[in-house]
Amino acid sequence: MDYIFSNKISSLKPSAIREILKVTSDPSFIPFAAGNPAPEAFPTEDIRAMTDKILRENPVNALQYGVTEGYPPLREAVREFIKDKYSLGNENDSLIITSGAQQVMDLATKALCNEGDTVICESPSFIGSLNCFRSYSARLAGVRVENDGMDFEMLEQTLKTAENARFIYTIPNFQNPSGVTMSLEKRKKVYELALKYGVLIVEDNPYGDLRVSGVDIPSIKSFDTENIVIYAGSFSKILSPGLRVGFALAPSEIIAKMVVCKQTSDVHTPLLNQMLVYEWLKNYAIEKHLDYLRGIYKRKLDLMCEGLDSSLSGFLDYQKPEGGLFIWCSLPENAGVMDYCKKAAERKVAMVPGSAFLTDANEADNHIRLNFSTPTDENIVKGINILKDLKL
Repeated sequence: MDYIFSNKISSLKPSAIREILKVTSDPSFIPFAAGNPAPEAFPTEDIRAMTDKILRENPVNALQYGVTEGYPPLREAVREFIKDKYSLGNENDSLIITSGAQQVMDLATKALCNEGDTVICESPSFIGSLNCFRSYSARLAGVRVENDGMDFEMLEQTLKTAENARFIYTIPNFQNPSGVTMSLEKRKKVYELALKYGVLIVEDNPYGDLRVSGVDIPSIKSFDTENIVIYAGSFSKILSPGLRVGFALAPSEIIAKMVVCKQTSDVHTPLLNQMLVYEWLKNYAIEKHLDYLRGIYKRKLDLMCEGLDSSLSGFLDYQKPEGGLFIWCSLPENAGVMDYCKKAAERKVAMVPGSAFLTDANEADNHIRLNFSTPTDENIVKGINILKDLKL
């Protein structure tokens, strides 16, 4: 039988990263292509104890249906957490618990975009979000990422010319894949331009708590006096990605529409998972855990950068990130990135070519993204040595 798929899905290609991860699920591969938290980062004993407590004391609520907006105690706890820690939220904002931060992009696009509308994105950007926007037949308008964030002159030109621009999508902290952190000056400029041209901002911040050097920079949402910012947060990188618990903080009218969209998608985020996150926020030493994570990632980042500097200097160039999980490396124009990645895979080193992250899939690119959080320290050293051999 010939199957006929919808126009929206027929034009989509599988995520390059997910396809690479399928091939490299063999544990003998060195996973520079991954983006998972370090295995030692999971508070497994705490999660075991919390699960036991919830299923002993409150099993029916944990296993029952819940409201779409999210487990009420967790919603309140998250609002308190982000208000105290990041000065986020005002009387015009509401909050929804989502199935990971990825679902924020899905619900926002479903609620705000018609086919043919434009989403303005950093280029490069996170492939999961780009494919989400594409799945709703949105046009992607890429804005170059510089060493301190979006090129705001290019952004303004794009805002002037884009057809039906609905929102600007940005990852200001340790951007995936570039690792760049947007400066405070540019955050304010992006906000000013969004106001000037009447578009929303979707601020995606999955990595903000993983800063290992430098100083924290206020989020765009923290100075949102005109109610134009949708803020996406996640517990995937600081607690567990497998729990799939994220959230959106946004103007109440937008959240109300996102709730309706979620009702047609998955009804609600699993209650047991939400209750685990609530228990963790209320009764555990969160800052101590975050300091522990930062120690892990600083060590791994430094180790990978030392290897790149000693073994690949002159062949590969990069800007050391101040946090996050990734290093964005440029190769010589004539290096042949796809061939280089293929040869690395033959030696069982998996990495992602930069073209996977571009808004224009046909644009040439000479970058690779390396992940330092997932591989062991031993495999970081081993993998860098293999890449060194490949350049010779």
